[in-house]
Amino acid sequence: MSTAAFHFNVDNRLHYTCRLVRKAVAAGNRLVVTGPQDTLAQLDRDLWALSATEFLPHCHGSDPAPLAHRSPVLLCESLDGVAVRDVLINLAESVPQGAQGFDRVIEVVTSDPVERSQARLRWKHYTQAGLKLVQHDLGHRTAP
Repeated sequence: MSTAAFHFNVDNRLHYTCRLVRKAVAAGNRLVVTGPQDTLAQLDRDLWALSATEFLPHCHGSDPAPLAHRSPVLLCESLDGVAVRDVLINLAESVPQGAQGFDRVIEVVTSDPVERSQARLRWKHYTQAGLKLVQHDLGHRTAP
């Protein structure tokens, strides 16, 4: 059974996503990050700038097939034609078609009321689809 993990009350959605990508790649996972084009473009820049001594290999879904196939991280607006990987990080407002084909789906949600409302709809969708749901509330953590 697939799992949908919701990470709530994230301060900086893209910075947190970069950290999730780093952790997933270090664990040997292959993942897809999906969302709107502008969000993915900023995430691409953030992944390059995450650390001066570290490179997180990634590419876009529109890149040539050999490159996209070898890259552990694929950034794409749609899951159409994307080979299923271990983890999906969803930065879109709704559940992307094909999300249930992944072993794990991660939803990154800030405390913004609109974002939280959209996350509730995604939660309901995953519940109805029979996914196991996990909640991580980062609002109770203190800043380092």
